[in-house]
Amino acid sequence: MSDGPKMPDLGNLMQMAQQMQADAAKMQEELASKTCEASSGGGMVTVTMNGNFELVALNIDKAVADPDDLQMLQDLVVAAVNQAVNKVRDMTQGEMSKLTGGISIPGLKF
Repeated sequence: MSDGPKMPDLGNLMQMAQQMQADAAKMQEELASKTCEASSGGGMVTVTMNGNFELVALNIDKAVADPDDLQMLQDLVVAAVNQAVNKVRDMTQGEMSKLTGGISIPGLKF
């Protein structure tokens, strides 16, 4: 007679979940020290963002600091920041997929 499907070892699953949580916390610390750089306007505006999505540097070429055309400067800053956000998101997702083996786990989102 068959006893039916075997139940997973809950103790082992809890250990695995705790280890994954510790690994995720360590990964977040490591990502905080990594940066991504993005620019717009052919390099006229450059931003650097860390893995915590914090803007850590902003460089603006004085050639685009025209007081009569602030809209262009604002657009260039927005474009560079959005590009940096996308780069950090890609970097974070790449690191996360290493941690989870490519499996999407609800609640583990960066």
